[in-house]
Amino acid sequence: MDSRRGTERCDVVVVGAGVAGLACARDLGARGLRVRVLEASDGVGGRMRTDRVEGCVVDRGFQVLNTAYPQLRRRLPLRELRLRPFTPGFLVHTGSRRLRFADPTRAPGQSLRGLAGGVAGPRDLAALAALTGWDMLAPAALVRRARDTSTRRALSGAGFSDGFVERFFRPFLSGVFLEDGLATSSRFFHLVWRSMARGTICLPAAGVTAVPELLASTLPPGTLALESSVTALTDDGVVVDGGREVAARAVVVASSPAAAARLLPGLTVPPYRTVTTYYHLAPRSPLREPTLLTDVRRRFANSCVLTEVHPGHAPRGYALVATSVLGEDAGGRQQAVLDALAECYDADTGGWESLTVRTVSEALPAMEPGLPLSRRTRRGAGRYVCGDHRATGSVQGALASGARAAREVAADLSGA
Repeated sequence: MDSRRGTERCDVVVVGAGVAGLACARDLGARGLRVRVLEASDGVGGRMRTDRVEGCVVDRGFQVLNTAYPQLRRRLPLRELRLRPFTPGFLVHTGSRRLRFADPTRAPGQSLRGLAGGVAGPRDLAALAALTGWDMLAPAALVRRARDTSTRRALSGAGFSDGFVERFFRPFLSGVFLEDGLATSSRFFHLVWRSMARGTICLPAAGVTAVPELLASTLPPGTLALESSVTALTDDGVVVDGGREVAARAVVVASSPAAAARLLPGLTVPPYRTVTTYYHLAPRSPLREPTLLTDVRRRFANSCVLTEVHPGHAPRGYALVATSVLGEDAGGRQQAVLDALAECYDADTGGWESLTVRTVSEALPAMEPGLPLSRRTRRGAGRYVCGDHRATGSVQGALASGARAAREVAADLSGA
Protein backbone atom coordinates (compact mmCIF):
# COMPACT_ATOMS: atom_id res chain seq x y z
CA MET A 1 0.00 0.00 0.00
CA ASP A 2 1.29 3.49 -0.89
CA SER A 3 0.35 5.32 2.31
CA ARG A 4 1.16 8.70 0.82
CA ARG A 5 -1.43 8.39 -1.93
CA GLY A 6 -3.70 5.82 -0.29
CA THR A 7 -3.38 3.59 -3.35
CA GLU A 8 -2.56 -0.10 -3.24
CA ARG A 9 0.31 -1.03 -5.54
CA CYS A 10 1.40 -4.31 -7.15
CA ASP A 11 2.99 -5.57 -10.33
CA VAL A 12 -0.08 -7.22 -11.84
CA VAL A 13 -3.81 -7.09 -11.16
CA VAL A 14 -5.80 -10.13 -12.28
CA VAL A 15 -9.50 -9.36 -12.64
CA GLY A 16 -11.51 -12.51 -11.89
CA ALA A 17 -10.80 -15.67 -9.88
CA GLY A 18 -11.99 -18.28 -12.32
CA VAL A 19 -9.54 -21.04 -13.18
CA ALA A 20 -7.93 -18.94 -15.95
CA GLY A 21 -7.27 -16.04 -13.60
CA LEU A 22 -6.04 -18.30 -10.80
CA ALA A 23 -3.65 -20.13 -13.14
CA CYS A 24 -2.33 -16.81 -14.43
CA ALA A 25 -1.83 -15.43 -10.91
CA ARG A 26 -0.08 -18.57 -9.75
CA ASP A 27 2.36 -18.53 -12.69
CA LEU A 28 3.09 -14.83 -12.29
CA GLY A 29 3.72 -15.27 -8.56
CA ALA A 30 6.11 -18.12 -9.32
CA ARG A 31 8.09 -15.63 -11.42
CA GLY A 32 8.51 -13.35 -8.42
CA LEU A 33 5.89 -10.76 -9.40
CA ARG A 34 3.52 -9.19 -6.86
CA VAL A 35 0.00 -10.13 -7.91
CA ARG A 36 -3.42 -9.08 -6.71
CA VAL A 37 -6.50 -11.11 -7.74
CA LEU A 38 -9.78 -9.18 -7.51
CA GLU A 39 -12.99 -11.22 -7.64
CA ALA A 40 -16.44 -9.62 -7.68
CA SER A 41 -18.32 -12.57 -6.16
CA ASP A 42 -18.05 -14.22 -2.76
CA GLY A 43 -16.01 -17.20 -3.97
CA VAL A 44 -13.53 -18.43 -6.52
CA GLY A 45 -14.27 -20.49 -9.62
CA GLY A 46 -16.45 -18.38 -11.89
CA ARG A 47 -18.77 -20.93 -13.52
CA MET A 48 -17.02 -23.73 -11.63
CA ARG A 49 -18.99 -23.28 -8.41
CA THR A 50 -20.79 -25.76 -6.18
CA ASP A 51 -23.70 -25.13 -3.82
CA ARG A 52 -25.19 -27.09 -0.94
CA VAL A 53 -28.93 -27.44 -1.44
CA GLU A 54 -30.91 -29.36 1.19
CA GLY A 55 -27.90 -31.51 1.99
CA CYS A 56 -27.03 -32.17 -1.69
CA VAL A 57 -23.86 -31.28 -3.59
CA VAL A 58 -25.06 -29.27 -6.60
CA ASP A 59 -22.74 -27.86 -9.23
CA ARG A 60 -23.89 -24.79 -11.12
CA GLY A 61 -24.68 -26.85 -14.17
CA PHE A 62 -23.54 -30.41 -14.83
CA GLN A 63 -19.74 -30.45 -15.13
CA VAL A 64 -17.08 -33.13 -15.28
CA LEU A 65 -13.27 -33.32 -15.22
CA ASN A 66 -11.03 -35.26 -17.56
CA THR A 67 -7.87 -36.71 -16.03
CA ALA A 68 -6.07 -36.33 -19.38
CA TYR A 69 -6.09 -32.52 -19.29
CA PRO A 70 -2.35 -31.66 -19.22
CA GLN A 71 -2.84 -28.37 -17.37
CA LEU A 72 -4.93 -30.04 -14.70
CA ARG A 73 -2.41 -32.81 -14.15
CA ARG A 74 0.51 -30.37 -14.02
CA ARG A 75 -1.08 -27.95 -11.57
CA LEU A 76 -3.01 -30.07 -9.10
CA PRO A 77 -2.47 -33.25 -7.06
CA LEU A 78 -5.54 -35.01 -8.43
CA ARG A 79 -5.71 -37.39 -5.46
CA GLU A 80 -6.72 -34.45 -3.26
CA LEU A 81 -9.85 -33.97 -5.35
CA ARG A 82 -11.03 -37.50 -4.44
CA LEU A 83 -12.14 -38.16 -8.00
CA ARG A 84 -14.69 -40.83 -8.83
CA PRO A 85 -14.96 -42.04 -12.46
CA PHE A 86 -17.91 -42.44 -14.76
CA THR A 87 -18.30 -45.69 -16.67
CA PRO A 88 -16.37 -45.50 -19.97
CA GLY A 89 -18.85 -45.04 -22.80
CA PHE A 90 -22.49 -44.12 -22.39
CA LEU A 91 -26.07 -45.29 -22.86
CA VAL A 92 -28.45 -43.95 -25.48
CA HIS A 93 -32.19 -44.46 -25.47
CA THR A 94 -33.35 -45.16 -29.02
CA GLY A 95 -37.09 -45.00 -28.41
CA SER A 96 -37.53 -48.70 -27.75
CA ARG A 97 -34.47 -49.69 -25.72
CA ARG A 98 -31.21 -48.51 -24.21
CA LEU A 99 -28.05 -49.23 -26.14
CA ARG A 100 -24.57 -49.17 -24.65
CA PHE A 101 -21.72 -47.61 -26.59
CA ALA A 102 -18.19 -48.40 -25.51
CA ASP A 103 -14.76 -47.32 -26.70
CA PRO A 104 -13.49 -50.23 -28.84
CA THR A 105 -9.90 -49.47 -27.76
CA ARG A 106 -10.83 -49.94 -24.07
CA ALA A 107 -13.74 -52.38 -24.12
CA PRO A 108 -13.54 -54.44 -27.33
CA GLY A 109 -15.80 -57.10 -25.85
CA GLN A 110 -18.66 -54.65 -25.32
CA SER A 111 -18.13 -53.20 -28.79
CA LEU A 112 -18.31 -56.64 -30.34
CA ARG A 113 -21.51 -57.36 -28.43
CA GLY A 114 -22.88 -54.12 -29.79
CA LEU A 115 -21.93 -55.26 -33.28
CA ALA A 116 -23.76 -58.55 -32.78
CA GLY A 117 -26.79 -56.72 -31.41
CA GLY A 118 -27.04 -54.36 -34.35
CA VAL A 119 -25.83 -51.28 -32.50
CA ALA A 120 -23.15 -50.61 -35.10
CA GLY A 121 -22.13 -52.16 -38.36
CA PRO A 122 -18.61 -53.41 -39.10
CA ARG A 123 -17.88 -50.25 -41.08
CA ASP A 124 -18.85 -47.96 -38.19
CA LEU A 125 -17.00 -50.00 -35.60
CA ALA A 126 -13.84 -50.00 -37.73
CA ALA A 127 -14.15 -46.26 -38.34
CA LEU A 128 -14.62 -45.63 -34.60
CA ALA A 129 -11.53 -47.66 -33.72
CA ALA A 130 -9.48 -45.87 -36.37
CA LEU A 131 -10.69 -42.41 -35.31
CA THR A 132 -10.10 -43.08 -31.62
CA GLY A 133 -6.69 -44.62 -32.22
CA TRP A 134 -5.53 -41.71 -34.37
CA ASP A 135 -6.74 -39.03 -31.98
CA MET A 136 -5.23 -40.85 -29.00
CA LEU A 137 -1.79 -41.47 -30.51
CA ALA A 138 -1.20 -38.56 -32.93
CA PRO A 139 0.76 -35.57 -31.57
CA ALA A 140 -1.56 -32.83 -30.32
CA ALA A 141 0.16 -30.30 -32.58
CA LEU A 142 -0.74 -32.40 -35.61
CA VAL A 143 -4.37 -32.58 -34.49
CA ARG A 144 -4.44 -28.81 -34.04
CA ARG A 145 -3.10 -28.19 -37.55
CA ALA A 146 -5.59 -30.49 -39.28
CA ARG A 147 -7.94 -29.05 -41.87
CA ASP A 148 -10.91 -27.54 -40.09
CA THR A 149 -14.53 -28.13 -40.99
CA SER A 150 -17.71 -28.97 -39.12
CA THR A 151 -17.80 -32.07 -36.95
CA ARG A 152 -20.61 -33.49 -39.07
CA ARG A 153 -18.55 -33.25 -42.25
CA ALA A 154 -15.50 -34.68 -40.51
CA LEU A 155 -17.48 -37.70 -39.30
CA SER A 156 -18.89 -38.29 -42.74
CA GLY A 157 -15.40 -38.08 -44.21
CA ALA A 158 -14.13 -40.58 -41.62
CA GLY A 159 -16.48 -43.22 -43.03
CA PHE A 160 -19.32 -43.27 -40.50
CA SER A 161 -22.81 -44.04 -41.71
CA ASP A 162 -25.51 -41.40 -41.25
CA GLY A 163 -27.45 -43.75 -38.98
CA PHE A 164 -24.51 -44.27 -36.65
CA VAL A 165 -23.85 -40.54 -36.45
CA GLU A 166 -27.48 -39.97 -35.45
CA ARG A 167 -27.54 -42.79 -32.89
CA PHE A 168 -24.08 -42.35 -31.43
CA PHE A 169 -22.29 -39.05 -32.04
CA ARG A 170 -25.15 -36.58 -32.23
CA PRO A 171 -26.87 -37.43 -28.92
CA PHE A 172 -23.59 -37.68 -27.04
CA LEU A 173 -21.85 -34.63 -28.50
CA SER A 174 -24.87 -32.38 -27.99
CA GLY A 175 -24.08 -32.55 -24.28
CA VAL A 176 -20.39 -31.87 -24.92
CA PHE A 177 -20.71 -29.00 -27.42
CA LEU A 178 -24.09 -27.73 -26.17
CA GLU A 179 -25.42 -27.69 -29.72
CA ASP A 180 -27.10 -30.56 -31.54
CA GLY A 181 -26.29 -29.83 -35.17
CA LEU A 182 -22.65 -31.07 -35.05
CA ALA A 183 -21.64 -27.64 -36.36
CA THR A 184 -18.68 -27.36 -33.97
CA SER A 185 -15.12 -27.16 -35.30
CA SER A 186 -13.74 -30.57 -36.25
CA ARG A 187 -10.34 -29.63 -34.78
CA PHE A 188 -12.00 -28.96 -31.44
CA PHE A 189 -13.90 -32.25 -31.75
CA HIS A 190 -10.68 -34.17 -32.33
CA LEU A 191 -9.02 -32.55 -29.30
CA VAL A 192 -12.04 -33.40 -27.16
CA TRP A 193 -12.12 -36.96 -28.48
CA ARG A 194 -8.38 -37.25 -27.84
CA SER A 195 -8.80 -36.26 -24.20
CA MET A 196 -11.66 -38.73 -23.77
CA ALA A 197 -9.61 -41.54 -25.26
CA ARG A 198 -6.56 -40.75 -23.13
CA GLY A 199 -8.28 -39.89 -19.85
CA THR A 200 -11.17 -40.70 -17.55
CA ILE A 201 -14.28 -38.60 -16.96
CA CYS A 202 -14.62 -37.95 -13.22
CA LEU A 203 -16.28 -35.87 -10.53
CA PRO A 204 -14.59 -34.50 -7.38
CA ALA A 205 -16.16 -35.55 -4.10
CA ALA A 206 -16.84 -31.93 -3.11
CA GLY A 207 -18.08 -30.90 -6.56
CA VAL A 208 -16.25 -28.96 -9.27
CA THR A 209 -15.62 -26.07 -6.89
CA ALA A 210 -12.80 -28.20 -5.46
CA VAL A 211 -10.66 -27.39 -8.53
CA PRO A 212 -10.56 -23.58 -8.23
CA GLU A 213 -10.41 -23.79 -4.43
CA LEU A 214 -7.35 -26.03 -4.64
CA LEU A 215 -5.77 -23.65 -7.16
CA ALA A 216 -6.52 -20.66 -4.93
CA SER A 217 -4.97 -22.38 -1.91
CA THR A 218 -1.59 -22.32 -3.66
CA LEU A 219 -1.54 -18.50 -3.94
CA PRO A 220 0.49 -16.50 -1.43
CA PRO A 221 -1.55 -15.13 1.51
CA GLY A 222 -3.14 -11.78 0.73
CA THR A 223 -3.16 -12.32 -3.05
CA LEU A 224 -6.92 -12.87 -3.39
CA ALA A 225 -9.63 -10.34 -2.55
CA LEU A 226 -13.26 -11.49 -2.82
CA GLU A 227 -16.28 -9.20 -3.23
CA SER A 228 -14.03 -6.69 -4.96
CA SER A 229 -15.67 -5.63 -8.19
CA VAL A 230 -13.44 -3.92 -10.75
CA THR A 231 -15.57 -1.20 -12.35
CA ALA A 232 -13.01 0.37 -14.67
CA LEU A 233 -9.45 0.20 -15.95
CA THR A 234 -7.24 3.26 -15.69
CA ASP A 235 -3.87 4.25 -17.11
CA ASP A 236 -2.33 3.23 -13.79
CA GLY A 237 -4.35 0.11 -12.90
CA VAL A 238 -7.97 -0.45 -11.91
CA VAL A 239 -10.82 1.09 -9.96
CA VAL A 240 -12.50 -1.20 -7.42
CA ASP A 241 -16.14 -0.81 -6.35
CA GLY A 242 -16.33 2.55 -8.08
CA GLY A 243 -13.79 4.31 -5.85
CA ARG A 244 -10.72 2.54 -4.47
CA GLU A 245 -7.76 2.36 -6.84
CA VAL A 246 -5.22 -0.41 -7.24
CA ALA A 247 -2.15 0.58 -9.23
CA ALA A 248 -0.36 -2.03 -11.33
CA ARG A 249 2.13 -2.26 -14.17
CA ALA A 250 -0.19 -4.69 -15.97
CA VAL A 251 -3.83 -5.77 -15.79
CA VAL A 252 -5.11 -9.19 -16.86
CA VAL A 253 -8.87 -9.37 -17.40
CA ALA A 254 -9.90 -12.95 -16.58
CA SER A 255 -13.57 -12.28 -15.85
CA SER A 256 -16.66 -13.53 -17.65
CA PRO A 257 -16.89 -12.80 -21.40
CA ALA A 258 -19.55 -10.12 -20.87
CA ALA A 259 -17.56 -8.41 -18.11
CA ALA A 260 -14.36 -8.63 -20.16
CA ALA A 261 -16.05 -6.93 -23.09
CA ARG A 262 -17.21 -4.10 -20.81
CA LEU A 263 -13.76 -3.53 -19.36
CA LEU A 264 -11.96 -3.84 -22.70
CA PRO A 265 -13.93 -1.94 -25.37
CA GLY A 266 -13.43 -3.46 -28.78
CA LEU A 267 -12.84 -6.97 -27.43
CA THR A 268 -14.61 -9.55 -29.57
CA VAL A 269 -15.93 -12.62 -27.80
CA PRO A 270 -17.64 -15.54 -29.53
CA PRO A 271 -21.32 -16.29 -28.93
CA TYR A 272 -21.94 -18.59 -26.00
CA ARG A 273 -24.09 -21.68 -25.55
CA THR A 274 -26.67 -21.82 -22.78
CA VAL A 275 -27.51 -24.94 -20.80
CA THR A 276 -30.05 -25.67 -18.08
CA THR A 277 -29.65 -28.50 -15.58
CA TYR A 278 -32.53 -29.94 -13.57
CA TYR A 279 -31.66 -31.64 -10.30
CA HIS A 280 -34.15 -34.18 -8.92
CA LEU A 281 -34.19 -36.28 -5.78
CA ALA A 282 -35.53 -39.79 -6.33
CA PRO A 283 -36.47 -42.33 -3.65
CA ARG A 284 -34.33 -44.94 -5.42
CA SER A 285 -31.70 -44.91 -8.15
CA PRO A 286 -33.16 -45.35 -11.64
CA LEU A 287 -29.81 -46.64 -12.94
CA ARG A 288 -27.43 -48.62 -10.75
CA GLU A 289 -24.22 -47.45 -12.41
CA PRO A 290 -22.27 -44.17 -12.88
CA THR A 291 -23.07 -43.83 -16.57
CA LEU A 292 -24.22 -40.97 -18.79
CA LEU A 293 -27.58 -41.49 -20.46
CA THR A 294 -28.49 -39.74 -23.72
CA ASP A 295 -31.63 -39.66 -25.84
CA VAL A 296 -31.67 -40.17 -29.60
CA ARG A 297 -34.73 -37.90 -29.76
CA ARG A 298 -32.63 -35.21 -28.02
CA ARG A 299 -35.33 -34.31 -25.49
CA PHE A 300 -32.40 -33.76 -23.13
CA ALA A 301 -28.65 -33.54 -23.70
CA ASN A 302 -27.64 -36.00 -20.99
CA SER A 303 -28.66 -37.35 -17.63
CA CYS A 304 -26.88 -39.20 -14.86
CA VAL A 305 -27.40 -40.40 -11.31
CA LEU A 306 -24.81 -38.37 -9.44
CA THR A 307 -25.10 -40.50 -6.33
CA GLU A 308 -23.90 -43.50 -8.34
CA VAL A 309 -20.69 -41.51 -8.90
CA HIS A 310 -20.47 -40.08 -5.37
CA PRO A 311 -23.01 -41.45 -2.85
CA GLY A 312 -22.36 -38.45 -0.61
CA HIS A 313 -23.86 -36.02 -3.12
CA ALA A 314 -27.29 -36.54 -1.53
CA PRO A 315 -28.63 -37.51 1.89
CA ARG A 316 -28.60 -41.22 2.66
CA GLY A 317 -31.52 -43.05 1.07
CA TYR A 318 -31.95 -40.66 -1.88
CA ALA A 319 -30.67 -40.65 -5.44
CA LEU A 320 -29.64 -37.34 -7.02
CA VAL A 321 -30.34 -37.16 -10.76
CA ALA A 322 -28.91 -34.35 -12.91
CA THR A 323 -30.40 -33.78 -16.37
CA SER A 324 -29.20 -31.09 -18.77
CA VAL A 325 -31.07 -29.54 -21.68
CA LEU A 326 -29.88 -27.05 -24.27
CA GLY A 327 -31.01 -23.47 -23.80
CA GLU A 328 -33.06 -21.73 -21.15
CA ASP A 329 -35.62 -23.08 -18.73
CA ALA A 330 -39.21 -22.47 -19.79
CA GLY A 331 -42.70 -23.13 -18.52
CA GLY A 332 -43.58 -26.80 -18.74
CA ARG A 333 -40.10 -27.86 -19.79
CA GLN A 334 -39.21 -29.55 -16.53
CA GLN A 335 -42.33 -31.74 -16.71
CA ALA A 336 -41.50 -32.65 -20.31
CA VAL A 337 -38.03 -33.66 -19.15
CA LEU A 338 -39.49 -35.81 -16.36
CA ASP A 339 -41.75 -37.52 -18.88
CA ALA A 340 -38.75 -38.24 -21.11
CA LEU A 341 -36.72 -39.53 -18.16
CA ALA A 342 -39.54 -41.89 -17.17
CA GLU A 343 -39.29 -43.47 -20.61
CA CYS A 344 -35.49 -43.45 -20.90
CA TYR A 345 -34.82 -44.77 -17.39
CA ASP A 346 -37.89 -47.01 -17.43
CA ALA A 347 -38.79 -45.58 -14.04
CA ASP A 348 -41.72 -43.87 -12.36
CA THR A 349 -40.66 -40.22 -12.03
CA GLY A 350 -43.95 -39.10 -10.52
CA GLY A 351 -42.46 -39.12 -7.04
CA TRP A 352 -39.24 -37.33 -7.93
CA GLU A 353 -38.72 -34.08 -6.05
CA SER A 354 -37.48 -31.04 -7.93
CA LEU A 355 -34.44 -29.93 -5.93
CA THR A 356 -33.22 -26.97 -7.98
CA VAL A 357 -32.70 -25.68 -11.51
CA ARG A 358 -29.44 -24.15 -12.74
CA THR A 359 -29.23 -22.19 -16.01
CA VAL A 360 -25.77 -21.14 -17.22
CA SER A 361 -25.97 -18.56 -19.98
CA GLU A 362 -22.22 -18.47 -20.72
CA ALA A 363 -21.59 -22.18 -20.37
CA LEU A 364 -19.40 -22.75 -23.43
CA PRO A 365 -18.17 -20.62 -26.33
CA ALA A 366 -19.43 -21.58 -29.77
CA MET A 367 -16.39 -23.25 -31.34
CA GLU A 368 -17.15 -22.74 -35.01
CA PRO A 369 -14.90 -23.96 -37.84
CA GLY A 370 -12.04 -21.55 -38.41
CA LEU A 371 -12.06 -20.17 -34.88
CA PRO A 372 -8.48 -20.12 -33.51
CA LEU A 373 -7.90 -22.72 -30.82
CA SER A 374 -5.61 -20.33 -28.97
CA ARG A 375 -5.08 -16.58 -29.26
CA ARG A 376 -2.66 -14.02 -27.93
CA THR A 377 -3.76 -12.45 -24.69
CA ARG A 378 -2.10 -9.03 -25.15
CA ARG A 379 -4.63 -6.26 -25.91
CA GLY A 380 -2.32 -3.27 -25.73
CA ALA A 381 0.23 -1.71 -23.41
CA GLY A 382 -0.27 -3.28 -20.01
CA ARG A 383 -3.61 -4.86 -21.00
CA TYR A 384 -4.24 -8.62 -21.30
CA VAL A 385 -7.23 -10.94 -21.42
CA CYS A 386 -7.61 -14.66 -20.78
CA GLY A 387 -10.36 -17.24 -20.38
CA ASP A 388 -12.00 -20.09 -22.25
CA HIS A 389 -13.21 -17.63 -24.91
CA ARG A 390 -9.53 -17.15 -25.87
CA ALA A 391 -8.85 -20.88 -26.23
CA THR A 392 -10.69 -24.18 -26.49
CA GLY A 393 -13.84 -23.96 -24.40
CA SER A 394 -12.91 -26.31 -21.57
CA VAL A 395 -11.13 -26.39 -18.22
CA GLN A 396 -7.97 -27.25 -20.13
CA GLY A 397 -8.47 -24.30 -22.47
CA ALA A 398 -9.11 -21.86 -19.63
CA LEU A 399 -6.02 -22.99 -17.70
CA ALA A 400 -3.89 -22.85 -20.85
CA SER A 401 -5.15 -19.34 -21.62
CA GLY A 402 -4.22 -18.21 -18.12
CA ALA A 403 -0.77 -19.73 -18.50
CA ARG A 404 -0.27 -17.95 -21.82
CA ALA A 405 -1.30 -14.62 -20.33
CA ALA A 406 1.27 -15.10 -17.55
CA ARG A 407 4.01 -15.80 -20.08
CA GLU A 408 3.16 -12.70 -22.14
CA VAL A 409 2.88 -10.45 -19.11
CA ALA A 410 6.19 -11.68 -17.66
CA ALA A 411 7.96 -11.23 -20.97
CA ASP A 412 6.67 -7.68 -21.37
CA LEU A 413 7.45 -6.62 -17.80
CA SER A 414 10.95 -8.08 -17.91
CA GLY A 415 11.66 -5.97 -21.00
CA ALA A 416 10.07 -2.81 -19.67
